Amino acid sequence: MADNLPDDEYLTREEVLSLKALLDEQLESLLSQSKEAVNHLIDVRPPDADVLDVAVTESNRDFTLRMAERERQLVGKIRRALERMHDGEYGTCESCGAEISYGRLMARPVATLCIDCKTETEQLERRKRVF
Repeated sequence: MADNLPDDEYLTREEVLSLKALLDEQLESLLSQSKEAVNHLIDVRPPDADVLDVAVTESNRDFTLRMAERERQLVGKIRRALERMHDGEYGTCESCGAEISYGRLMARPVATLCIDCKTETEQLERRKRVF
């Protein structure tokens, strides 16, 4: 398989390659956005900024940091998905070992659970929040 990827139990070669390209593109985009965010955060604010300007700047900074944390977590998930791909485990549910459908992976390429296991997990989480 291209890129030294092993054959996948559930996905065709073309499906794996298209998902890999999608993951690589998302990873590159997130890393680029992170660089921009860091550069924006280190910009020095003008010394004559008034209190309102400082408050808005700090609010924007907090929002940027929250988004950067979300992006950092997604980068980790993308890297784990690529590792699973190189290990020949991508497309296999981590919980039950069943196939994760190509359609699900196209919608959520970092998915590690099949739709049935994910639904069950979400239902259990909802029940825990209710009680």
